[in-house]
Amino acid sequence: MAKAGFWDHPKAARETLQRLKVVQRLQESWSGLQNRLDELVVLRDLLKGDDGGDADLQGELVRELESFRTDLDRYELTTLLDGEFDAGDAILTVHPGAGGTESQDWAEMLLRMYLRWIERQGFESEILDHQPGEEAGLKDATVGIRGPYAFGYLKAESGVHRLVRISPFDASKRRHTSFASVFVYPDVDVEVDFEIEESDLRVDTFRASGAGGQHVNKTDSAIRITHNPTGIVVTCQSERSQHRNRETAMRILRARLTLHYQELERKKMEAMEAEKKDISWGSQIRSYVFQPYTMVKDHRTGMEVGNVQGVMDGEIDAFIDAWLRSRHGKKKK
Repeated sequence: MAKAGFWDHPKAARETLQRLKVVQRLQESWSGLQNRLDELVVLRDLLKGDDGGDADLQGELVRELESFRTDLDRYELTTLLDGEFDAGDAILTVHPGAGGTESQDWAEMLLRMYLRWIERQGFESEILDHQPGEEAGLKDATVGIRGPYAFGYLKAESGVHRLVRISPFDASKRRHTSFASVFVYPDVDVEVDFEIEESDLRVDTFRASGAGGQHVNKTDSAIRITHNPTGIVVTCQSERSQHRNRETAMRILRARLTLHYQELERKKMEAMEAEKKDISWGSQIRSYVFQPYTMVKDHRTGMEVGNVQGVMDGEIDAFIDAWLRSRHGKKKK
């Protein structure tokens, strides 16, 4: 960076800085793992010297070893996150499919699942937009996620999610199938190689429909921005200030356009990948079955989990792990 002319090419300089941050983060994680391994060796040697008779020390060694293996697996997984934006933050959107209240309720359940997962990871979340359903659930939700490799992990969740259950909204207690889509975008915090022209935007204001007291019902503080060249539409009504909502909406639009233009370039360079079908409407990536039995199955990897409640409480790491490893032809040891 101190080299003369480094900043003469801003895009290349930013890319270098991004790669440097990723390498530094991996190096710090590896150093931490090495230190913990040294501590485990010390514990093992203490047990050997004690002829293995200290039950408390044995228990500590077992616990520390299990924790070390978990973190080592996670480190190995992060080495697979080598995409341009994998190390950064993410923006996640949830949309219900056809089916009215059933699908809207399912979309709300998925949003809760991801918020629980974010909390488990120690990440930060911010509800950028939330449009409630007419009777239950939601019509649309957008969440900003801040944390290391947030986008790299969550991109595994993009696609259609299918629910099979006895409907709580059906007086006859019949089984229903509902769909909701999840899409994940990189939350780009650097300048990208395109400009958003004001002339390409249609900006509409409207009254927010969510909670917030009398203010949201009396002022047109919510913002809807349509990018005419691509047809991408984003909304934000999380703030009382129209100006703040516009700033957030533009941030979401920039993230979505970044992924949009990346995809256009990818299509030019190679044939459409089979996984692209996974994010087309109606072709689910995962099924969640509540009745007549309980199971969550990822159709891309074959990963199955019987603990449906655990999954809905945010325990989705097994699915993310399996998907990332399958893309790189690696199996968990």
